[in-house]
Amino acid sequence: MRVTFDFSGASALVTGGSNGIGLAVAQSFAEAGAEVTITGTRAAADDYDHDLSKFRYRQCLMTDRAGIERLAAGLDRLDVLVNNAGGNLRARDEWNPDTFEEALALNLSSAFRLASGCHPLLAASSADGGASIVNLASMASFFAVDSVPGYGAAKAGVVQMTKTMASYWAGDGIRANAVAPGVTATNMTAGIVESPERTARQLDRMPVGRLGRPEDIASVVLFLASSGASFLTGQTVAVDGGFSIKG
Repeated sequence: MRVTFDFSGASALVTGGSNGIGLAVAQSFAEAGAEVTITGTRAAADDYDHDLSKFRYRQCLMTDRAGIERLAAGLDRLDVLVNNAGGNLRARDEWNPDTFEEALALNLSSAFRLASGCHPLLAASSADGGASIVNLASMASFFAVDSVPGYGAAKAGVVQMTKTMASYWAGDGIRANAVAPGVTATNMTAGIVESPERTARQLDRMPVGRLGRPEDIASVVLFLASSGASFLTGQTVAVDGGFSIKG
């Protein structure tokens, strides 16, 4: 059974929409009729190996405050904001305080800054069910991952930030929710996916018996942004194959 959504006439911004989960989210919104803007780190959409021509593309480094402000200022309307861009800095040692702070900026502060910059457009949305912010959390929001203390702290912060956004901006017609993906097959998780031993450790905790696919996450993001979730706000949904329910 295929679940479909109708976002005809809606405007969506998906940060980090050039690859992985973000690309699946952007494609799903476009297939549902939305006008989709994505961000990436490269200068132009043509710099990627895959076709991004169906989207409006904006280069934006999520640690660049001025770039985030320009991104928000360059939009003329917005109904859905998906704060997906981010990543861990494991290779640069997140136990280094400077790298730790950069991980916070990349994964937490950037999402807050962009949401704040987009607030006037979201508040002006006439979308059925209200405007929607969907933030990307992580299993690292809830479980200690020793190698990425900054990423984990940032993703834990995303959960609390989502609650506070939902409470403070409800009067403006804006809902805020988050999705916490389990291990999903993307470039970021290649080290796990390509290792049978590491994959087996993950599957041991997953009752559904498989790793996630980007489209698994995308479908939940679209639901949270849809009018079907109009009474749902401030929540973080673990889309993890049951990983988080195991002791």
